[in-house]
Order: sequence, then C-alpha cells, then structure tokens
Amino acid sequence: MANVTFIGLGRMGIGMAQRLGAAGHRLRIYNRTPERAAALVAQGATLCASPREAAEGAEVIISMVADDAASREVWLGKKGLLSDTVPAGTLAIECSTLSHDWVLELAAEAQQRSLSYIDCPVTGLPDMAAAGELTLLVGASTEDLARAQPVLEAIAKRTVHFGAIGAGTAYKLMINLQGAIQIAAIAEGMALAERAGLNLHTVAEAIATGQAASPQVVRNAWRIVDGEHDRNIQFTPQLRVKDVDYALRLARKLGIGAPFGALADAAYRQLCELGHANSNESKIVEVARAQRSH
Repeated sequence: MANVTFIGLGRMGIGMAQRLGAAGHRLRIYNRTPERAAALVAQGATLCASPREAAEGAEVIISMVADDAASREVWLGKKGLLSDTVPAGTLAIECSTLSHDWVLELAAEAQQRSLSYIDCPVTGLPDMAAAGELTLLVGASTEDLARAQPVLEAIAKRTVHFGAIGAGTAYKLMINLQGAIQIAAIAEGMALAERAGLNLHTVAEAIATGQAASPQVVRNAWRIVDGEHDRNIQFTPQLRVKDVDYALRLARKLGIGAPFGALADAAYRQLCELGHANSNESKIVEVARAQRSH
C-alpha cells in the first residue's frame, strides 16, 4: 500500500478519497473546508493544515479541485504541494478538469522538481466516484502510468491512455463541450415538446430508446420531467461554464471553430446570471423555455 496525499473533497473528491482509504492506502488529506474531512478522519486518514503538510512523505499526490485557480494554489501556492520536501519520482496526479495551457505549465513545473506528472481527468458522476467506477482519461508516459495503476485502480473501472501529457485533458474538454451542447439541445427539445402539449414523461421514455439517446441526454431529460434541479445536484451550471470556457480556449488555440459550443456557453452563462449557478445543470431548460422566436 502507498502513502497517498489527496487534495480536494468536493462531490467527486470525497468519494475518490474514500475508495483509496478503503483499499488500504495511507491517506493524508487537505480540503479548504476541513469539516468535509470528518468521515475520512474517522476512517483513519490524517487531516492536514495545508497541501504542503499533506504532501510530507507522499509517494503519490492526487488533486481533485474545481478549476485552474484552485489547482495553481494547491500546487504552487505559498503552502503548495510542489515544495522541496517532496521526494524525486513522486507521482503527481492531477484529476481536475483544467485548461490545456495550465496542465502543460503545471506538468513542466512538476518535472522541473523531478516529479512524475500524470494528466488524469475523470469522467463519471459522484455516485460512480464513491463506487470506484470512474473512467480515467490519461496523458502520461507509459512507465509513469504503470507505476500509478496500483493506486488508480482503487478509484476507476477503466483507464484510457490518450498519449502524452495534455492528451487526457484535450479529450476531457472535448467531451465536456459535447456534453454541454447535448444538454442544451435536449432542454430546447423538451421545451418545444412541452409547448406542443406533449406528455413529457412519454417524451423522455421515447428519447431513451431512440436515436438521440445518450447517457447525458437521457439523464437530463428525466431531470427535466421531474423538475428536480435543486436536489441531488450532480453537476452545476457554474462548473459547466468553466469547462466550456476551457474547451473553447483550446479550440481557438488549435484554430477550430466551435459555434455550437459558443451557443451552449451563452445559454449556461445566461442561466448563471438568472441566479442558478449552483443548481443542477438540467436547469438549463428554464433558459430554453424563456426563448422566443424572432
């Protein structure tokens, strides 16, 4: 079993850390709000006052935070993870969904300190994180990934190795951009069906077995039918805006137009401006319902 440092106990991180502890790894943890660590501490994890303290004696460091700013702070801040006390060869695994530019910058910083960086965003919902059923989207050397696998297998049922550092993030941003477009599209479709007088329960059932079905579409169609946008929140409009912004930045860097992504971005930004930044992202149906033809 390994000495594992885990940073970030949000909706996804808490389940991931619990899986690592249950697998027998020795956990040192940090979270900005330490109250979220109580269950892990009761299970034997050591709660630390800073990322740097959490990294003491680490063989593997895993971060799961919200965005570039949070990632930069936990890795490079005054009490960050990349201190001189972290042994050379330590695996630095960033599981957060971040911008492509920051991932490359962070990887370079880690490698300058002789750490082995693994670009490792994940796909899956919080219940999948708690069950150890995430999919890992990896950009790393084959050797580093092989070293990390005994730890990563506690949190994932599948690992997809896309190539070198940055490749995992490129895929994650692409698929999250696609997800934003799909969810905005199903919200628009459900608003249209509702206005046409169709039974939305029947519509959702038909969608689930039709050509337009995808896990994203089906899950959010049912959330729209149930009107359940402020309970059991799985992914927020605020986070969707962040991911789409990072994806559109990557598209611009690569010279790819992304007009559908831009439309989805505008819709989610409008949803946040309406005060629903922390609802479930299925609340986007309210933007679709408010639209009028010209």
